[in-house]
Amino acid sequence: MIRALLLAFGQLTDPGSRRVVAIGVLGAIAGFAALAALVWYALFHTALTDVAWIDTTLDVVGGLLVFVVAWLLFPAMVATVSSFLLDDVVDRVEARHYPQLARARRLTMGEELANAASLFAIVVAVNLVALPVYIFAPGINLIVYYTINGYLLGRDYFGLIANRRLGTERARILRRSFPLKPFLAGVIIAFLSTVPLVNLLVPVVASAFMVHIFHGLTRRLPPVG
Repeated sequence: MIRALLLAFGQLTDPGSRRVVAIGVLGAIAGFAALAALVWYALFHTALTDVAWIDTTLDVVGGLLVFVVAWLLFPAMVATVSSFLLDDVVDRVEARHYPQLARARRLTMGEELANAASLFAIVVAVNLVALPVYIFAPGINLIVYYTINGYLLGRDYFGLIANRRLGTERARILRRSFPLKPFLAGVIIAFLSTVPLVNLLVPVVASAFMVHIFHGLTRRLPPVG
């Protein structure tokens, strides 16, 4: 797994992969800036109690929560924005490291939209439910955060790679037959997503990382009867 991660970071030497990083990061920043501006505007232009000091306190607390939520959900936003470009990254990784393979089926725009919307909705919903734990349970909150997001990101990135070559059903069989590696890879991806600056590289690195994880497991895929 360490070798797969090193190879994934090495993929950043590819100009095409760096282009995906740039587009994904700028898109995610723009989307989050617009969302944050909308929430802040709503907070500071809505009087909830008509008591000045209470409304001011609620505005400040609400504003802080916006930043907390933004930090927690940044991986989902970056992954969502970049998901439309990751087919190119996967093709480049496979061409570089697995040249003997035929080119895989590319996902349709409909599949990409469905995958992006599904991932974002699930990650947002689950993390919002877990938000009280993140805020009020120091120590435990990190375990919960990396477990939840490791599972979700591992499942999503593994599916991105596996569905192209195996189809949805066989990809599901492979992940359920060997769940540990995709999960641990997802935890690593979730951790990298919380490291400043490194998190900007996550969509490309995570896709390349999961390519190597996937190809390490395909030879162990059980027969489908």
